[in-house]
Amino acid sequence: MFINTLKYGFATFVLLATLSGMTVHAQTSPVKNIVLVHGAWVDGSGWKPVFDILVSHGYHVTVVQEPLTSFQEDVAATKRVLAEQQSPCILVGHSYGGSVITEAGTDPHVVGLVYIAAHMPDAGESEGADGKRYPSEVSKSGAIQTTPDSFNYLNPAKFPEYFAADLPIRQAEYEAYSQILTATGNFTAKISTPAWRSKPSSMLVATADRIISPDLERWYAARAHSYTVEVEGASHSVYESRPKEVAAIIEHEAESNH
Repeated sequence: MFINTLKYGFATFVLLATLSGMTVHAQTSPVKNIVLVHGAWVDGSGWKPVFDILVSHGYHVTVVQEPLTSFQEDVAATKRVLAEQQSPCILVGHSYGGSVITEAGTDPHVVGLVYIAAHMPDAGESEGADGKRYPSEVSKSGAIQTTPDSFNYLNPAKFPEYFAADLPIRQAEYEAYSQILTATGNFTAKISTPAWRSKPSSMLVATADRIISPDLERWYAARAHSYTVEVEGASHSVYESRPKEVAAIIEHEAESNH
């Protein structure tokens, strides 16, 4: 009887030790899932250079395609993708996408947030109100146009200089004339529970950004105590023009969250 008890006790110990080892392994494995969220006026195709780098480095990457018809629908589109993740992920937002990930990033799949030249509002704040702290060049330019049914876009003739000054002109012009008109209410929607208050974050500052003031990006990062990288001379389209730097900060966040 004693021998049997000892035998089964040892087996139980081995099983517990094995399970414990598996748990430790799961906690220390690098995060390999990345979810990318685009900003206003554009779609997810601009993420392709970053997507290609991350995939080549072994990451599983998903790009959210937001409808841009309301803030709530954009958050829902992001949460729909997050629900499909099979393991923890890093959630990345560019520009207005920063507001979206701030709201959607409370999802339990998300373990870290990366803001690429992005807004990062707090509870009760909107990016439109925050933008008044450090007004951007485009906000003073008159280049933002509004339709009668309250959607807006950037004047295509002005798009290259304000949004994409460091992209090849043909590419910038194509993006100018393929814009997704965005509901104006998206920019005034208020955040309920900001994910960056409870999860680690990183911010990439594009120093030549004319859509969001670089000083506002720095202010957001300082408030959230974010890991911060500045890309000198980069436009708002930094995720397309400087994909190596963008991929690097995403990978840093992924490697820090394990």
